[in-house]
Amino acid sequence: MRLRDKKAIVTGQGRGSEKHRGKIRPGSAAVAIVEMNPATGMETQREVEKLGGTALSLAVDVADPNQVQGMVKEVLGVWGKIDILVNNAGFDRAATLLKVKEEDWDAVLDVHLKGTFNCIQAVADHMIENRYGKIVNMSSVYGKSGAIAEISYSSAKAGLLGLTKSVARELAKYQINVNAVLPGLILTPTIAKMSEKYQNMFIENTPLRRLGRPEEVANVVAFLASDEASYMTGAVVEVSGGWNM
Repeated sequence: MRLRDKKAIVTGQGRGSEKHRGKIRPGSAAVAIVEMNPATGMETQREVEKLGGTALSLAVDVADPNQVQGMVKEVLGVWGKIDILVNNAGFDRAATLLKVKEEDWDAVLDVHLKGTFNCIQAVADHMIENRYGKIVNMSSVYGKSGAIAEISYSSAKAGLLGLTKSVARELAKYQINVNAVLPGLILTPTIAKMSEKYQNMFIENTPLRRLGRPEEVANVVAFLASDEASYMTGAVVEVSGGWNM
């Protein structure tokens, strides 16, 4: 109930979230699901509503600032306020250094880094006016360590750490909290389809000796989006089973 009456925008919520949708309960924040694919966005909206939550699905390319500005305007038109922004949109095009294509580099950074910037910039005026806001940016352990064949992804996730800290410094005087979460390897449907060899390689380097569960990341995001984390800003919180320790 920590998010009762709050209005949230969550990007990239249409995929990979099945296992923590069950945590939605009456009294949770109303959620605007911002997903490029309208079909998966609507599917998530129906699931949220079936569980007693309030949701609004919007098909948006977060890399397009005009679409993002329009999305924020629409959410404000429906709910009148935005308390929380969770920048979760992202995807990967794995390639080693010598094989990275320019279009793949641009596409990955456009969604992860530029998309996050677009969303923050679009909600900033409203949150500043209200002197209230919780922004959570989804980075990755690869944003700290880098990874072989993850040049674009790791670079984008590292950029999010600098963006988080810079925005946190600028917006702190308006009582807006901006933090980043760094998940390790989380057992989403996408990861479940990966080879057992790849999963075991990651698990061997994780002190807790297992993959993370989606709800374990969701719990941390919910905390950072709540007033319980009111004295945290510019923080980088790892949810990785100790992988980066």
